[in-house]
Amino acid sequence: MRVRAGIAGVVAAFFVSLIVVAVIVGGCAVSGYNRAVQLDEQVRNTWAQVENQLQRRYELIPNLVETVKGFATHERELLENIAQARTQYFQPGSPGEKAERAGQLEGLLSRLLVLQERYPDLKANENFLQLQIQLEGTENRIAVERKRYNDAVTALNVYRRGFPGSIFAGWAGVKDAKAFEASPEAKAAPKVDFSTKP
Repeated sequence: MRVRAGIAGVVAAFFVSLIVVAVIVGGCAVSGYNRAVQLDEQVRNTWAQVENQLQRRYELIPNLVETVKGFATHERELLENIAQARTQYFQPGSPGEKAERAGQLEGLLSRLLVLQERYPDLKANENFLQLQIQLEGTENRIAVERKRYNDAVTALNVYRRGFPGSIFAGWAGVKDAKAFEASPEAKAAPKVDFSTKP
């Protein structure tokens, strides 16, 4: 009897231990899965904030372009490229593709803002100055939101590459996210040329 009671106690202790281990492993799996989903949603949310600020930029652009048109009539190619880049941004695409399009437009905008150096009347135009101030404020907001987005992307990608995060991210179907990088056009400093007169 004592032997049977001892064996029953050992078996019971084994099963209790097995249940405790299963609960701990299950809890870790659920926690890891939820963390992967949370990081993925954070990336989506921060990208939405970047798009929100980009939308503000794109709403300012037509007004800015129209103001410049009156002063810089022979800068037509630049103005057409800006309009085309703005249109391309709103075409469907991944956040990475949209980030690339936004970077291309950024380079064109910097060229547009440099025009004020070539056109003194434009530089003094109240509408242009107000639009430039609004655009600069928007660019600052975009920079802040890009940083937040890139921080969220980094956190997600680090989790995905680590162990056991890679397993949980795989279960949740969470893929690597692409950071927002400056386009080659945005990296080049705009050139100001005072030699040609309008």
